[in-house]
Amino acid sequence: MTNEEAAAPRPPAHWEADIIAADGGTVHLRPICPEDADGLTGLMERSSDQTRYLRFFGPMKRLSDRDLYRFTHVDHSDRVAFVVLLGDQLIAVGRYDRLPGTTDAEIAFLVEDAHQGRGLGSVLLEHLAAAARERGITRFVAEVLTQNARMVRVFLDAGYQASRSYEDGVVHLTFPIALTEDSLAVTHEREQRSESRSIARLLTPSSVAVVGASNDEGKVGNAVLRNLLEYGFDGPIYPVNPKVRHVRGVPAFASIEAIPDDVDLAVVSVPADEVAGVVESCRRKRVRGLVVISGGFGETGPAGRDTERRLVAAARASGMRVVGPNCLGIVNTDPAVRLDASLAPQVPGRGRVGFFAQSGALGVALLERARSRNIGLSSFVSAGNRADVSGNDLLQYWATDPGTEVVLLHLESFGNPRKFARLARSVARTKPVVAVKSGRHGGLAPGLAGTSVTVPEQSVAALFTSAGVIRVDTVAQLFEVGMLAAHQPLPAGDRVAVVGNSTALGVLVADAVLDQGLTLAHEAPVDIGTGGSPEEFRAALQAAVDDDGVDAVVAVFLPPLVRTPPEEYGRALREVSVGSAKPVVATFLSAEGFLPELTLPDAAGMPARGSVPSYATPERAVIALARVTEYARWRQRPVGTVPELPDVDEERARSVVQGALADSAGGRPLTDDETLALLGAYGIPLLGTRVVTDAEQAVAAADAVGYPVVLKSTAPWLRHRTDLGGVRLDLADAAAVRAAYAAIPAGDPVIVQEMAAPGVATVVEVLDDPSFGALVSFGVGGVATELLGDRAYRTLPLTDLDAAELVRAPRAWPLLDGWRGAEPVDVAALEDLLLRVARLADDLPEVLGLSLSPVIVGPANPWHGGRSLVVAGGTARVGPPTARVEPGARRMRDLY
Repeated sequence: MTNEEAAAPRPPAHWEADIIAADGGTVHLRPICPEDADGLTGLMERSSDQTRYLRFFGPMKRLSDRDLYRFTHVDHSDRVAFVVLLGDQLIAVGRYDRLPGTTDAEIAFLVEDAHQGRGLGSVLLEHLAAAARERGITRFVAEVLTQNARMVRVFLDAGYQASRSYEDGVVHLTFPIALTEDSLAVTHEREQRSESRSIARLLTPSSVAVVGASNDEGKVGNAVLRNLLEYGFDGPIYPVNPKVRHVRGVPAFASIEAIPDDVDLAVVSVPADEVAGVVESCRRKRVRGLVVISGGFGETGPAGRDTERRLVAAARASGMRVVGPNCLGIVNTDPAVRLDASLAPQVPGRGRVGFFAQSGALGVALLERARSRNIGLSSFVSAGNRADVSGNDLLQYWATDPGTEVVLLHLESFGNPRKFARLARSVARTKPVVAVKSGRHGGLAPGLAGTSVTVPEQSVAALFTSAGVIRVDTVAQLFEVGMLAAHQPLPAGDRVAVVGNSTALGVLVADAVLDQGLTLAHEAPVDIGTGGSPEEFRAALQAAVDDDGVDAVVAVFLPPLVRTPPEEYGRALREVSVGSAKPVVATFLSAEGFLPELTLPDAAGMPARGSVPSYATPERAVIALARVTEYARWRQRPVGTVPELPDVDEERARSVVQGALADSAGGRPLTDDETLALLGAYGIPLLGTRVVTDAEQAVAAADAVGYPVVLKSTAPWLRHRTDLGGVRLDLADAAAVRAAYAAIPAGDPVIVQEMAAPGVATVVEVLDDPSFGALVSFGVGGVATELLGDRAYRTLPLTDLDAAELVRAPRAWPLLDGWRGAEPVDVAALEDLLLRVARLADDLPEVLGLSLSPVIVGPANPWHGGRSLVVAGGTARVGPPTARVEPGARRMRDLY
């Protein structure tokens, strides 16, 4: 390395990223470096005369040595360039150059002809804009020939507000690059489209190669090939095994490169140490996707994780997505595809449910459960170690897949919790998303440690709640709720009618309805009696469905009590359900799933809409109904708005935070004065407060804030502890203040604060999880609620409706709503406080923790200076931002 190279500035590591192009293929983006000179020369040589003319405004055949040096040697500040690579080949470059003495920069691109139309210009623009914002640039300027309409559209369609002018055949564009709602919406829409297409490439291949196919029926490669053949894949299947000529009667090939035709998907089942060579062969063959069933990677420990990382990096750089490794495989039941590239001996039939399972080992059992319940699937993906393809990718695919109407997720961990929340919230607005999350009471399994994000349970609960995800506790409930969501309409409310032929069973159902927080539509269940006929059963069900006071019906039937064949009762139930706009669930014959007599088959023989799911017990039927009812309520709820709060002084608050970080780069707690300044900037109502260090200062402070006052020690072990003498209340005069000051243990400053009027003490906090982001929590104060953990949580950003729900979510909510004849508190003031705290957390990601305790709230009528709510104490801690950072340009999930 020369001295010049050693002194050259280095770009930030986060500027390098794997990217999914618009067609679903993958590429690698990184800052340019001097070693890219040959690659840039090759890009110029492969580009057409037209492409070079549009970029350089003239017939430039090649770059001069001077230009080549200038283009490849940048300072990564005023001059920045990114290259896009497919394998070792440089296929696109984009750059900006700051205009001297301004915050403007000129931008330009060159994309190889063969890769134009893949959205690479848009990707380069996003990443250059993100880098420019970091370097203090506020606007981009572009000069584009009028005939270069495609490049003009790249700029105009990016979501920025561009101004245009024309002169001598050139379009002059200028646009600010600050993130806006429009530019973020454009980014998310492009991300969804590209990630969806990348999964479609895996699930809809035209040809499949099985690398490691074997005639040994005990081998994984034999099972995968057998399943592909027996399921009837609509395309050529190529066994790859250098030792045999045929596998299961199909001609075999010595290597994937020996296959004469194109290969879309490779299913890999060779030993772990051979997988890297297979990936390299797939790169040369231009395979579009990999399903790596082989184990021996991240699940084995650090060395395996490093091998796994290299495997995925090599695949992505060559344009391929990877499912696995250590996975069960993938299934697409579409009759036009019929892909079973999995180890499952049997898969469910065609249906409307998309199913993602992280576990490979558990995947077979999960598919068998779905099949035994006659739940039809649209597609299934087992991600295994989830080194590349994750649940987020499948959410992107299923969001717009017309064949998927319900999404089931079995999750062990999150790759990107913040992105999951955004995607799930979007999907759940139109399609139910049902999830079971294992590991509620602990971390990851030892073999997976370090490969995924472990999110605290409170964060998971808040994530699912805010995103509208139907959370269930068990795999059984996952399928039970999925059956209901896929085949019955959503309830309009929570009023449940119970119809059956057993009084005792009806009472059990009624108890379950009330236990799940639902409402009984009638005082008692409708009982047709042990001798009731199918016609009577039909009439009672129809009456319940037709009743305007009923939102859902639970039917219970015990066949031993009648002589008529039970199938006749089942048909009556099904016929009523088919014509109903209200959900109907059943406990029928003590069996579960879709029974023939309860099923209306579709063209594929699977349960169609109106089929009635049957549950083994009434309680399980009601639990499924309760989960779906809660989801329906979320979906009916307006989205809400994030209020403007025009009185907020963000700049003043930011100066407080930056001042604290200036003398402690690693972060520290804010002083009391700093905390008061921070909260005051956000209009948070504070009690008059002074910090003093002797008795006479305390008296002067009390005179200033007004009697009566409170004295509080600032010592951490005494703060808020009346039982230890750290707090002295209701001091009416100077003598009381002097006596109280003397009684507080010496050594720390003392807070003098005006005395709050009576009210209910509450606690508001901001909690920061390094992997997840910020949560706002709320609870009623007091030892009992603290001991029981009665806190509610919501994710950022907080809308007005989120704040209203958050206040009412704790079990102690009645204490705020007039418990035992007390006057209700000013709930609107609490909601406003939560919105201000959430805005503070959103604006200032450096605030890693904030606690307001106690927040005293009284009746809505003005008291104590016209305030119904005051904050009597607060602490804050600042440090370098963790997860709450400005959204960046599109990128695939980082490899660990």
